[in-house]
Amino acid sequence: MAEEKKQDVNSLLTQKMIENRTILIYGEINQDLAKEVSSQLLLLESLSDEPITIFINSQGGHVEAGDTIHDMIRFVKPDVRVVGTGWVASAGITIYLASKKENRFSLPNTRYMIHQPLGGVQGQSSEIEIEAREIIRMRERINRLISEATGQPFEKIAKDTDRNFWLSADGAIEYGIVHKIIETGSEL
Repeated sequence: MAEEKKQDVNSLLTQKMIENRTILIYGEINQDLAKEVSSQLLLLESLSDEPITIFINSQGGHVEAGDTIHDMIRFVKPDVRVVGTGWVASAGITIYLASKKENRFSLPNTRYMIHQPLGGVQGQSSEIEIEAREIIRMRERINRLISEATGQPFEKIAKDTDRNFWLSADGAIEYGIVHKIIETGSEL
């Protein structure tokens, strides 16, 4: 009985999220989450051209899964508003920056973090060399994405992402990541 009740609650939550055109990205960015968010974006696009709102609270995760969500946000026709809550870091920033600047919001206590991609590899020296080159290309691509989305010079982004670079919500506005801090949904 408890399991049925839990399924009913989850079904109701899913229905209400679709009706409200809202998607939650919470936790680690991975392939399963990318598939789920992509499916939700495509479903909401098929239902209406009204804006979609995504709440992001993520420490980051898999770079390519973040890229998938980033590209899907840009792919769908409706405007996608993003709201940072908790923390938006690493691959979470890549997703967050997919929205147009005027559609990037933050709750007051959210923290933002940019950094270079992390990776580890084992194997023969030639395999390690190939992976190292790929990580460097990935870092440059992500730095360019951040630079274009924030208006910060590429060189500044490259320097800032050399290590974990943390920003408060106010600092993220100054940096060009966030458009506006909001406290209620009516401010969207």
